[in-house]
Amino acid sequence: MMISYKQPLFLYLAFFFVTFTVVVIAFEQSREKKFRTEKLEEKLDANAEILYLALSHNNHRLDVLDSIMPLLPKNIRVSVIDKYGTLQFDNSTKDLSQVENHATRPEIVYASKNGKGIDIRKSKTIVGIEYLYYARKFDDVFIRVALPYDIQTQRLLKTDSTFMYFIVTLMAATLVLINIIINRFRQLKENKKIIDLEHEKLLQHVHTSEEGICFFDLDRKVEFFNGLFVQYLNIIADDLGSDMSSIFAEAAFEEMNRFLSTESGKYFETKIRRHGKTFSLRVNIFDDKGFEIILNDITKQNKRRRWKREMIGNIAHELRTPVTSIRGYLETVLEQPIGEELRKHFITRAHQQTIVLSELIQDMSLITKIEEAPQLFKTEDVNIYQLLATLKSDIALLLHEKNIDMQWNIPDGLLVAGNLNLLYAIFRNLADNVIRYAGENINVRISTFNEDNDFYYFSFYDDGKGIAEENHLNHIFERFYRIDNGRERDSGGSGLGLSIVKNAVAFHKGTITAKNRKEGGLEFLFKLKKSLK
Repeated sequence: MMISYKQPLFLYLAFFFVTFTVVVIAFEQSREKKFRTEKLEEKLDANAEILYLALSHNNHRLDVLDSIMPLLPKNIRVSVIDKYGTLQFDNSTKDLSQVENHATRPEIVYASKNGKGIDIRKSKTIVGIEYLYYARKFDDVFIRVALPYDIQTQRLLKTDSTFMYFIVTLMAATLVLINIIINRFRQLKENKKIIDLEHEKLLQHVHTSEEGICFFDLDRKVEFFNGLFVQYLNIIADDLGSDMSSIFAEAAFEEMNRFLSTESGKYFETKIRRHGKTFSLRVNIFDDKGFEIILNDITKQNKRRRWKREMIGNIAHELRTPVTSIRGYLETVLEQPIGEELRKHFITRAHQQTIVLSELIQDMSLITKIEEAPQLFKTEDVNIYQLLATLKSDIALLLHEKNIDMQWNIPDGLLVAGNLNLLYAIFRNLADNVIRYAGENINVRISTFNEDNDFYYFSFYDDGKGIAEENHLNHIFERFYRIDNGRERDSGGSGLGLSIVKNAVAFHKGTITAKNRKEGGLEFLFKLKKSLK
């Protein structure tokens, strides 16, 4: 009897899945091609819009288009056609007098009727080249942009076959699976072996889990638990004893007990705070009314989550000022009738704020890279004397403006094992800190005051203003920490310089501290790993 219906059943199911697959593929291919065409049209329409705006703002002078062309894709062809079909401008054609009237070109005909038109054909003006033309009507003129209909453009319009391959593969896999199900009947003994094996895997998983897990039956009797559950329970419970079931008498689990008593659902979750730690408590009720209790120490997770919230808040705060300034300057330029000199001043100020944004993004990227991907930094032997000479040359103008004398007492051959860019960032940010905040007519001195088998110990100090309130010294390496709100923005700092210094020093296995000098000024003491040579 099995043989009589097995094959027809498979054929019916195969016919259904094949038909379904063909319909789905056809629909998806059509939808994706339409989407890709619309996206390309949007890009070409944006180019046409830019060209028309340039014309309209320059009294329709065609020569202005020559200055716009470098802003557009290199291979794009631009044409301006009047309402009578006369070609007035074409960046690919020098002699327009020999060009025939364009009024009957398909894309122009479509644009005349619908405002926009598109066509793919070989050019009559440039013989032998096939283009994808897009025309848009603006008042009494047509702006036409075209891309060579080459392999690159065809690929933009070609639908992605990945989905088709996926659905065909899925269909084939489904048919194979159906055939297996139809042709195989598993014995009860084999099912039992598989279940037993899965049970062993579950027990092994529970034992090695990083969460405390305990299973209870319908009568709240313990079926199984792991060691971590006992450990967490002993931290939370005041008087646990030897019976895990005593958890239902503990005051800390009162909310959970109410949930179990009322049977108000199949899932319950809360948090328990005891002895400076935070635990998550979850209860899952199974279909047979048995349930599991899961305890997890989330103290570190909460700290990390709070730190991330603070970081996001700080970044948003730091971005707000330059973004607001840029917006204000540009709105003034765009909306207010101002003179050329004042206009140039506002644009310059907006550009300066973009530099502030760029520096902030670069500094955040550098800190993130140091913390999360230190393996990306190449290490080598770095000559600190030569590094300082390069640094002084780079900031010579800034030092001169503040009349700051920068000198160092370091052996010419002193080598540190590390990354050249990060080591430069350490000394550059310390120097920038002096230039911005220490004052004028001061001295900066850099030296090594000690060494051992593994490290060189450096001193970097100035004899400038220092930090009046010493309680700030414990916080100056924190991201975005400000001794005086607003002063870093006024002086151009991102608020991340000393944080970069601390992270870069840590990358080189070192530590750094800051202190006020009794002679005046601020001193940084840090150590860097020696070269192995």
